Parts: sequence; C-alpha cells; structure tokens
Amino acid sequence: MTTHQTSSLLLGLAIVVLLARLLGALARRLGQPAVIGEVLAGIALGPTLFHGALSDAVFPAGVRPLLGALAMVGVAVFMFLVGVEWDAGLVRGSGSLAAAVSFGSVLVPFGLGTLLALYLMDDYGTGDRTAFVLFMGVAMSITAFPVLARVLTDRGMARSPLGVLALACACVDDVLAWSLLAGVVAVSGVAGPGRWRILLAVPYLLGMLFVLRPLLRRFAARRPALPLTPAVFAAVLVGLLLSAAVTEWVGLHYIFGAFLFGVALPRSAGERLRGEVHERLGELSGTLLLPVFFLVAGLQVDLSRLDAGGLGTLGLILLVAVGGKFTGAFTAARLHRMPVRESAALATLLNTRGLTELIVLNVGLQLGFLGRDVYSLMVVMAVVTTVMAGPLLSWIIGRPADTARPAVGGRAGESAVPGLTAGPADTVGTVV
Repeated sequence: MTTHQTSSLLLGLAIVVLLARLLGALARRLGQPAVIGEVLAGIALGPTLFHGALSDAVFPAGVRPLLGALAMVGVAVFMFLVGVEWDAGLVRGSGSLAAAVSFGSVLVPFGLGTLLALYLMDDYGTGDRTAFVLFMGVAMSITAFPVLARVLTDRGMARSPLGVLALACACVDDVLAWSLLAGVVAVSGVAGPGRWRILLAVPYLLGMLFVLRPLLRRFAARRPALPLTPAVFAAVLVGLLLSAAVTEWVGLHYIFGAFLFGVALPRSAGERLRGEVHERLGELSGTLLLPVFFLVAGLQVDLSRLDAGGLGTLGLILLVAVGGKFTGAFTAARLHRMPVRESAALATLLNTRGLTELIVLNVGLQLGFLGRDVYSLMVVMAVVTTVMAGPLLSWIIGRPADTARPAVGGRAGESAVPGLTAGPADTVGTVV
C-alpha cells in the first residue's frame, strides 16, 4: 500500500465509524433500531447523493478492495454471533405454533417473490434466470432475528409470551431462509468447475452438528468456569474462520460456515464462555466491521436515477414483501386460534428484515443473482420494512410503556397465545 492509500483508508474508516455512531444514535432517539441509522449512513456515503462525488473523494478506487475485505470479515463475525444466539429451546418450547407461523411467513412471501421476479424478469433479470427468480423469493422471506430481538428488548417484550413466540418463529425462519438460500447457491453453478465439491456440504453440516457440537458440549461441561483466555479466544476465531473458509470452498457462501460454527458452540454448558465471546466480538463488529459493511453495501446503492417506473417497481416490491410476510404469518396464527391483535402484532414483528436482509442481498449481488438497479430497490425495502415495525406495533398493541399491561385477551400474568408461556429470552438480540 502507498502512503496515500493508507491515509485514505484510515481517514475513511474514521468517517465511517463516526457517521455510523451519530446516525445510529439519532435513529435510537427516534425509536428505531440503531441499524437503520447505520444503513442510512452507508447509503449517504454512496453514489445516491451528489452523484458519487463524496464517495469518490473519501473512498478512492484503490482502497475499496480493502474495505470489501474488512466488510467480509464483519459479515462472517456477525453471522457467527447470530449462530451463537440461535436457540433451539425457544422452538421446542412453543410447540407447533411457531413452526406453523414460520412456514407460513416464509413460504407465502417466497411464492409471491418468485411470481414478482417472473414479472420483473424482462427489466431486471440477470443472466441466470432461475437463480434470479429463486433468489427474489428468498429475499422476500427473510426475518432479521437480531433486529427483532432488539426491538422486543427495547419494548420490554423479550420475556412476554408474544415476544418468546416471535423469537421462536424468527429462529425457525432463520433455518428455513438460510436453507433456501443455500439451495439457490448450490443449484446456480457459481462454484464453476469445482461444482462437485457442493456434495461435501451435507457431510460437513452433519459433522458440525453431530460430531463437533457434542464434543464442544462435553468439553465445556468439564470446565464450566472456563475463562476466555487469549488462547481460547484465538481458538474460537480460528474455528470461525476455518468453518467460513470450508463452506466457501465447497461452493456455498462463507456466511453459512460462520453461522454454523456459532450454532455448534454449546449453550447451557458454556454459557459464560458464550457471553464473553459475544461481548468481545460484538463490540468490535458493531463499532467497526459492520459500519464498514454498511458502507460497502451503500456504495452499491444508487437511487439518483430513480424514475416513475422505478417507484412503481419499488411499490410492487414493498407490497409483496410486506403483504406476503404479513399474510402468511397472520393466517397461520389465526388458524391456531391466536387473537386478531396478537396475530397482527406477530406478523408485524416478523416483517423486520434489517441487517440480515442486507447480507442476503449482498450475497445475491456478489454472485450475480441481482443487478444493481433491483438491488438498490431491495435495500430500500429492507429499510422501510424495519422502520415500519415499531410504529405499527405501537398502533396494534400500544406503546412500549403499555406492554406491561395484561396480555391481549387475558388477565395479568396470562397469555392469549394458546399453550405458550413467557420464557428467558431477555439475553437475546444484542447484535444489530
């Protein structure tokens, strides 16, 4: 690196961190997750404003590959932390209700998304038509588990029956959405001549879940007070990076390996260790690496040439994204005899997409499933659906100060959700 590149990179990183913190704090003051302000900071530094003059001045072409590398590490760390927070116990505790709502909230928007992709094919389709159609379905199906958990925590609902159910549904949504995305990547042929390696993904998955995870659980059970020493922290980082590298090599994306290694870490036996890993990596990721990812994502968003046709397409995307998710979740909840207001609140919560959606969209852009124009519109959809969750939830069930009142349709301490009780979900969702 030249002196000019080094100074440009360091100056750019300082601007990114500062702007992300300022706009993130502003978003929190407005009752929104900080991730909204950080995403808008990335878009503001991109070509949407001033036709790219600001981004070209602050981030010259020579430093952008370096920013991309930092963003990749940030996404891998974030997906690892999402895997660490993933809790199958939430799903088991909610019975068939969470599974039914989750399937409805994924399959309905997936189907509508594929139909929308067929309609948009002539104007926005890419070279791989099948991949474009399937990917649009996946992108419509995403729920951001960390952002959803943050919303529930901020409203004091993380331990409420409705909050626990929403988190359980988001857990199932994560598995379904990542599985669908993995399937799209696998069938698209992006691995090139080494496509045979995709066959190794299944034994790798089984080995992580049924060999490595039990071994780590036994190790943690024998050392319940194991501190996070530099050696242990280094081992966690090595495992995270190696797992991400393996899934990238076999033809999947590196995010799957990072997520899978997070899931493999033991929960109950290694609670202290998990908490310390989460805290240490979460601070680095949230303060530096994720803002860099938002910048890299924002550099690909160009809304400066948005015309009436583009606004019409954006309206269709929002209609499918919001309507599909809401209809699928609401219908499944009502079929399980949830009250109307709680069903509507649950469907609204599952419409939060946030950072998880941005990661999925960037995967699609990197692999050529999406073009720049439709990518920009989908980023706007991710922001809008996340912003609308809080106000809609307040309109349906009341403001955060009112959430301590009796559950909708029941007395204090009771739940109107059949067969569901409050659970210990207050530690979830510290990463946004």
